[in-house]
Amino acid sequence: MPEILSPAGGKEQAFAAVRSGADAVYLGLERFSARANAVNFSESALRETVKYCHERGVKVYAAVNTIIFDSELDELEDTLRLLCEVGADAVISQDLAVVSAARRCCPELELHASTQMTLHTKAGCEFAKALGFRRTVLSRELPKETISALSGGDMEIEVFVHGALCMSVSGQCLMSAVVGGRSANRGGCAQPCRLPCSAVKNKEYYALSLKDMSLLHQLPELAEMGVDSMKIEGRMKRPEYAALSADCAAKALDGERYDEELLRKIFSRGGFTDGYYTKKLGFNMFGRRTAEDAKAANAAYPKIHELYRHERKKSQLNFFVTVKDGSEVSVSALDENGLYAEFKGDMPEQAINKPCTEELVTRQLSKLGDTFFEADSFTCDIDEGLSVPNSFWGEARRSICAEITALREQHYSRTVSFEKIPRTVTEKHIVGEQTLRISAQKAAQLEKLPSDKIELAWLPLDIREIKKAAEFFPAEKLGVCMPRFTFDEERDVQKLSEVKKLGINKLLCTNFAHIIIAEKLGFEAHAAGGLNTSNSEALGILEQLGIKSAVISPELKTGQINALCGSLPRGVIAYGRLPLMLTANCPISAQAGCRNCTKTLFDRTGRSFPVRCSKAQGYVEILNCDTLSMSDKRDDLRGADFLQIDFDREEAPRAAEIVSLFLKGRPLTDSGRITRGLYYRGAK
Repeated sequence: MPEILSPAGGKEQAFAAVRSGADAVYLGLERFSARANAVNFSESALRETVKYCHERGVKVYAAVNTIIFDSELDELEDTLRLLCEVGADAVISQDLAVVSAARRCCPELELHASTQMTLHTKAGCEFAKALGFRRTVLSRELPKETISALSGGDMEIEVFVHGALCMSVSGQCLMSAVVGGRSANRGGCAQPCRLPCSAVKNKEYYALSLKDMSLLHQLPELAEMGVDSMKIEGRMKRPEYAALSADCAAKALDGERYDEELLRKIFSRGGFTDGYYTKKLGFNMFGRRTAEDAKAANAAYPKIHELYRHERKKSQLNFFVTVKDGSEVSVSALDENGLYAEFKGDMPEQAINKPCTEELVTRQLSKLGDTFFEADSFTCDIDEGLSVPNSFWGEARRSICAEITALREQHYSRTVSFEKIPRTVTEKHIVGEQTLRISAQKAAQLEKLPSDKIELAWLPLDIREIKKAAEFFPAEKLGVCMPRFTFDEERDVQKLSEVKKLGINKLLCTNFAHIIIAEKLGFEAHAAGGLNTSNSEALGILEQLGIKSAVISPELKTGQINALCGSLPRGVIAYGRLPLMLTANCPISAQAGCRNCTKTLFDRTGRSFPVRCSKAQGYVEILNCDTLSMSDKRDDLRGADFLQIDFDREEAPRAAEIVSLFLKGRPLTDSGRITRGLYYRGAK
């Protein structure tokens, strides 16, 4: 039976979820949590919660799922040490620095690949397995058929089944960081997607706000597919939400009716959606939270308190009772794990009124009250005509429950050893002559570029465009930029095989799955910015995997980039409109329809955000309203081996002009508003 995995933003939420049917909870600490604004857990609260959960046979997963900077690597290791010590059942992570630290210091610590790693294909799961992950948390945008194809194998699969949907694919959103200075990948998302935004200028609309998902009706179906964990979103939510969602999910998994109306009242954004799962995208998936929704939730809270007021029975005790003349009275018990406890008293006396019987013993020992124990069976050996004080049975119950509770904590604990072994990636990076790389959308954008001044040029996985480019641009300098989200991996692999025949052998991996694909097809693999590489340890892991170069996350400041260690060549995005969101649900199509596409979204301030459509791949990208350019700041990026120039709608003459400005180190002109991105101001 798959587990019900509940969110715990704090200790109260954890206890409420456990008392309401959760088989496991996931939580974050005060650092490295992708929900930094939740209450989160101090060391003392963590220890108390792990103890509480393990006594009840409930697992605890710790989310260490932000991107990590070099200055935090020591603190990361301290965090892993604490989690090993308290016995966390697994760590959920997206940053390869966690993999590196775990390999060195605590190889027995179980790792789960966070949804921020954007894994959603067979090759993606293979990548996770190769790195030592036990479980993959799939992207939320997947249809039923894809989930089914990925489930039931030797990689555990976790699927989000209820809670908020981000407009952007998890791990691929820069909107909050770039627009508001609060990074989603660092746990500080300000949720700009919940603010007014429209495909029609000056129209009050919420084009980026999706309803909450709910697949609770499909839980039996998901279980049949082989899904291992049913995950509920909501570490920012109240204890009432944690309790009710766990209760409803547990009932749904058992095929029982649950109170969907109450669940909608406690939190929703105009109702629920299963649009990704059923492939019914569009207008009906969008919604927002209103004052009426909040009012309904406030009225529902008192009713939900009853769900977690008392302990849920988590353990069955089998009692063995011996009352023999001339011997001490003995009560022992075994739980479902075979854990054993015994309590003995004085010798029984001859009964005057009510002799000890099996019925009396059963009644007395079944009074387990507000504990998580319940009596399952009784095996009694009782001589006739003997008497035992009622107080003895109460003492026996309390003693046995306390002893087995302590044994259960030990039984379910996953404490592993931790040894602080020094990091190996510490040597200062040496940069030779800084080069330029191009990422183009069309072959024509390369036509007027000085190829002798360009190290590499990437084109999308479009054979016609690649053939065109090869007519005037050196084939040895051309490479393929993979789609950022893939619903048909086999089709993409087939296209790559055809590209290989053209003499193209370089692959820009926009997803971790592409590293596996590149190895199998014999491509030279390079890591794109979407892999969120943000520290020296991650660079080291990529190099071990055969990656030839990596684009550093645009969320690092120039000083952080320049200080990165290791030998792997690295670069930065130095020009272009940064992709702020990657979404499998086009907001323009949902609002206005494809025929009326404006190719632009407008926020409440009137700023316009270009939308780039990759319809054949099933996703769109929302680009920044301002153009990033570091053409006159190359010296500030002296730690980068190459600067990547990303073209979108630029025509060939403009593309050539931009490259010329970079070669001369001159500022960009005639391009509207210019931004330096996060290279100087950073993001929280």
